[in-house]
Amino acid sequence: MSKFELRTKRLLLRDLQIEDLAQLHSYACREEVVRYMEWGPNTEDDTRSFLAHSIEMNNRNPRLDYELAIVLEAENRILGGGGIHVSNRANNEGWIGYCFHDHNWGKGYATEFARALVEFGFDELNLNRIFATTDPDNAASQHVLKKVGMKHEGSMREHKLVRGAYRDTELFAVIKRDYQSSREP
Repeated sequence: MSKFELRTKRLLLRDLQIEDLAQLHSYACREEVVRYMEWGPNTEDDTRSFLAHSIEMNNRNPRLDYELAIVLEAENRILGGGGIHVSNRANNEGWIGYCFHDHNWGKGYATEFARALVEFGFDELNLNRIFATTDPDNAASQHVLKKVGMKHEGSMREHKLVRGAYRDTELFAVIKRDYQSSREP
């Protein structure tokens, strides 16, 4: 049984479980899905290692990482995975990330997921700043980040080594003050 669960209108966000391997691997192995990711396409062993590491992170105390299955609750089907991670406790800063099976793109799930994590990060984890990074060509992800209140803070040139080549990264973030003022009636 999962220790952590968060519900939105359509989604159940819960801790990853070893039984999720097949559903996670069904998208983690797809070249189209991981085109903008720093990892993949995964072998089954890669996905198994990721899953074991995620479960181990989720069990740490104090808990600073929430690597989650994104489940369409009505169908009990995993749509993707993602999480929120406290990266700097001294400055109350964290980051979010996500990946969805391409069959689930364009249906608002990423926005629903990201919005829930931003709210959780500010309201429950007491973060002051939440950021996300994306490939410069990933317009869909950039759109999601803007929809959940993040602002583009800049471009980091040749920031990451991905599959043997350096890649630029776009940085987006939202701070608690701006998030709270956007929620006021």
